[in-house]
Amino acid sequence: MSIFKRLRDLTMSNIHAMIDKAEDPIKLTDQYIRDMQEDLEDAEKAVAAQIAIEKKFKALFEEQEALVAKRTQQAHTAAQAQNVELARRALEEKKTAEGKMAEYKTAYEQNKASADNLRGKLDEMRKQLADMKNKRETLVARYNAAKAQTEINKAMGGFNADSASSGMKRMEEKMLQMEAHAEASNDMLNKPSSLDDEFDKLGKDQQVEDELAALLKQYEEKK
Repeated sequence: MSIFKRLRDLTMSNIHAMIDKAEDPIKLTDQYIRDMQEDLEDAEKAVAAQIAIEKKFKALFEEQEALVAKRTQQAHTAAQAQNVELARRALEEKKTAEGKMAEYKTAYEQNKASADNLRGKLDEMRKQLADMKNKRETLVARYNAAKAQTEINKAMGGFNADSASSGMKRMEEKMLQMEAHAEASNDMLNKPSSLDDEFDKLGKDQQVEDELAALLKQYEEKK
């Protein structure tokens, strides 16, 4: 798999489409973030290697550029001293250095362009990863809200309002019966005495009065 395949093939829009189809979008999101992190680490290594090549050719180019300047100065010094052979050798090495300098410059520019391109893609990958991490909490909140709504709908679907109302009505009727029974029991305790009960009570009261009168009479006789 290409290091930048995920960046090329998956945009944020079809990431969201995948999440919408998933049974557990949070797990999918977390897995995708882990995959992106791994790809980003691989991309960083590749970019670092490309930058190293860029710097290598830059150093070689600058080395030959310095050598060209040095041999040019030496050729002038030899010419001033009328040392033809030494001047010739300096110019020959200068020419060789110029050839290498041009070769290294081309390689440096090509590798720099490649490194700059990879840097741009790497920055885009970092941006997408950061964007995904920032949006994860929103996705989690949306997922939990949808899940809670589903549970509520499921519970409401199993709730029979007519049955509950009928059950409550039966409870009220039962309570009325219990209250009526309690009131009847209280009336039984407080019912008025019958006529026979009243006469029995009157007889008992008269006996007490007769006994009291006899007792009082007994003490009056002793006086």
